[in-house]
This record gives sequence, C-alpha cells and structure tokens, in this order.
Amino acid sequence: MRKPKKIAIVIVVGLFVYLSMYSWNLRTGHLDALSSYTGLDISGLILRPGFWAKDKAVDFWDRYIFLVGLKQENDILRERVVELRQANMLMSEGVRSAERLGRLLDFTPPPKWKFSGARVIAHRMGPAGSLDTLTVDKGSSSGVENDMPVVSLDGVVGRVLRTGATASSILLLTDSNSRIAVLGDQNRSPGMLSGQGYGELLEVRYVNLNAVIDPGELLLSSGLSGIYPKGLPLARVVRVQRSDISLFLTVLAEPLVDVAGLEEVLLLKRDAGPFSDRPEEVPAGEEAEASVAQ
Repeated sequence: MRKPKKIAIVIVVGLFVYLSMYSWNLRTGHLDALSSYTGLDISGLILRPGFWAKDKAVDFWDRYIFLVGLKQENDILRERVVELRQANMLMSEGVRSAERLGRLLDFTPPPKWKFSGARVIAHRMGPAGSLDTLTVDKGSSSGVENDMPVVSLDGVVGRVLRTGATASSILLLTDSNSRIAVLGDQNRSPGMLSGQGYGELLEVRYVNLNAVIDPGELLLSSGLSGIYPKGLPLARVVRVQRSDISLFLTVLAEPLVDVAGLEEVLLLKRDAGPFSDRPEEVPAGEEAEASVAQ
C-alpha cells in the first residue's frame, strides 16, 4: 500500500515542478532560449563527425578516381614506350642490315664472274652436325647450282653442296670434307686447304719441305680446282712446323670468316659470256701445283 502512495507523490511533485517551470518559462522564455542553444550545440556535436566523415569519403573517392585515371594513363604510356622501343629496335636492325647490304653491293667479283646475295636462315655446325653447313634462302628457282662458290666480304665461306627449289645448303671451309687448292699471297707456295671441323684450325696439306710459307701469310684460292676463281682470300697461316719423317710441312691456318655471325652471303656464278665455257689458261709452272691440289 505504501508503494502506490510514493508513486502518486512522485507524480504529483513532478507535475507541480513541470507546471511551475512551464509557468516560469511562459513569463521569462529562458527555457526556450536554453533549449535552442543547447539543442544547436548538441546537434552540432552530433553532425560534425558526420560532415568530417563525408568530407573524407568524398576526398578519398576523388583521389581514387584520380589514381585510377592516372594508372590507366600510366599503362597507356608504358605500352607506348614498349612500342617505341620495338620500333627503335626494328629501325636499328634495319639500319644495320642496310649498312651490311650496302657493303655487299660494293663487292667486286672476279673477272668473268657475277654475284647475287642470299640470307642465312639456318646453321648446322659443331659435334651435332654430320656436316658443317649453312642454309640460305635461295635455291634452283633463283639460279643457284651445286658447287657455286659462297663468299662474304671477309673471304670464302664455302660452296653450294645441295640445292632445293627455294633454299640451298652451303658446305663450309671448316668441314672435314672441304678441300680447296690454295697458294700464299706473298711466297706463292701451293697447298691444299682442308677443314678439320667447326672451331678447329684449317690444315694446309701437301706443302713441300723446301717451300717458303710464313705465319701470318694470307692464303688465296689458286683457281686450279675448277670451282673457285683465283685470288679469293680464305685463311691466314698461324703455325708452320717441319718434320724429319714427312715430305711435307705441317701448316695450320685460321679461317677469315666467322661463320657463326654471318647473316648474308654472296653466291658467285660464272658469267654466261661468249667465252664463259672456255677453261682458264694455266701457266706451265702451275701445272704441277694443279696435279698436287687435285
């Protein structure tokens, strides 16, 4: 019974206080002013973090959009740089190729011979190859024939071994099946230049013991084998040894052409003139050399 009385007393007191404050506020208006100020302050305290979060979100979004656009622009610029690098590489390669082709065009063939250019498209050298060969992009359809001499600006590369319709195989000087009659450019001592495999020195066979041949001497084609014109540079002598049990000198030479770096070669062909089928005259002093070389 006491608890309802207390509740009733609290309600009555509360109503009295409310009515008193209400009456006082009607006369003075202080409570309205206080509520307006405090309400604004409270609402400001509540809204200020919201505005801060909104500003941060908008700023983050603007930066994100900016960064996305910047990344896309950066990706485009990267692709452009790659394209320019590729174009620069192609232009540089084109310039180098034009320079090489320009030098090849300055090549002067021997009398009664003409030449045509060909690109190297394959290598077959070293222990894995049964023959030391190159493959070029010209064949019988371009007039290429077996045993045509193949040269570069530095010297003789080899000869045509086999021809296809659009490609040909070139037997290199370094192959053990290669034999070319040569003579020294200074002392004119004859011999037979023989290959010993790719990466090995060439051997000059059948050089008489009393022949004069010096290290550093250039070896030229003698023109006696019937394949190569006379006077083409082939190799340079690096070693000369005498033997007490052999009738010939041991002569080693290095090829003038680095075949591993070849990209273009020249194919030599006899000029089909009125005297092209006429054999070259061989001086009497060279007849013995021809028999040895063959």
